[in-house]
Amino acid sequence: MRLTEVNTADLAKQFINVNYLLQKDDVNYIRPLNKDIEAVFDPQKNKAFRTGEVIRWILKDNNNNLIGRIAAFVNSKYKNKGDAVPVGGMGFFECINNQDAANVLLDTAKNWLQEKGMEAMDGPINFGERDRWWGLLVEGFTPPVYGLNYNPPYYQQLLENYGFKPFFNQLCFALNVKDKLQEKFFTRHAAVAADENYTALHIQRTHLQKFATDFATVYNKAWAGHGGLKQLDEKIVLNMFNAMKPVLDERVCWFVYYKKEPIAIWINLPDLNQWFKYMNGKFGVWQKFYFLWVKLTKRNHKFTGLVFGIVPEFQGKGVDAYMIVEGSKIIQQLKPTDDSYKVGKPIYDEYEMQWIGEFNPKMISVAESLGTYRSRKLVTYRYMFNGTVHPMHPLV
Repeated sequence: MRLTEVNTADLAKQFINVNYLLQKDDVNYIRPLNKDIEAVFDPQKNKAFRTGEVIRWILKDNNNNLIGRIAAFVNSKYKNKGDAVPVGGMGFFECINNQDAANVLLDTAKNWLQEKGMEAMDGPINFGERDRWWGLLVEGFTPPVYGLNYNPPYYQQLLENYGFKPFFNQLCFALNVKDKLQEKFFTRHAAVAADENYTALHIQRTHLQKFATDFATVYNKAWAGHGGLKQLDEKIVLNMFNAMKPVLDERVCWFVYYKKEPIAIWINLPDLNQWFKYMNGKFGVWQKFYFLWVKLTKRNHKFTGLVFGIVPEFQGKGVDAYMIVEGSKIIQQLKPTDDSYKVGKPIYDEYEMQWIGEFNPKMISVAESLGTYRSRKLVTYRYMFNGTVHPMHPLV
């Protein structure tokens, strides 16, 4: 076997191709866009380079066939509650079903991290935000939603044989959109709707500035200051909304107001992988035109949850039920009956939320209350270099 550091454009292409070569025969595999992976390793596009550094390797067998890859990274901002030692990361791990090959890759990442002063390694994780490429899939080997890791089942054995132990579990929840919400949602919705001070609106492309301001207001009240999260500037949100604009479905992004002040947000998108699976990883000029054709001619049957939040002073008052039912009136095409509603012809068939850490029981409870089922489970692993066994995430 021969290990090579990725330090040329050609080697970077080979690094990307490993994922495709090892998983292309899996019917559930959807190839990530090359540009999304390349952006992780581009200092001009990934702000994690301001506080960290990354290195990549590919592994070939004696016949020069690609059989594995791995990345290792350090980031001074990467911290988990209760960490007693400096922790680095490894990610973008791909390997044939061979423990020796896996050990070569993992040893290489470990040695580099030790040289950087790290005493533990988490993985597979992303060099950047946690909303993409985070965790190893261990349950629910169905086609992944956009930005979610997908891997063969045997990867779990390769990591655990090496010595990785689960640090925290990541749970995804899904539901069939044709299934009616539990009756308690309609009861709680009616109680809130009786107060004329509450209103709900879905996002509108023609007023993105307003909704960016409203999003920032709710986010900063609900999340800023928790777990090190910083205040979010509305300009950043507007840039995010403008980037989403080509694939934005106004009908699945909802805001709730009390006396015209924003108090809750529920942001969803069509699952982009339902379109990107036709791109074969490419997204150049021609593919962008092809994407528009696919988007027009291929019905997207699935949408995915990105953000759900309520400002603290309105939590526990039924606002969540109010927002969900108001959204469902359009998403599920609810039709009024004498005593409640019935589901009409939904605009999507499936709904899947992004992962929720098992250390966040409140959000898990909210997800389960919708009548969801656990669609998949990913694991963030930790490997202690001194051989000790660390506890699970302190909030689990």
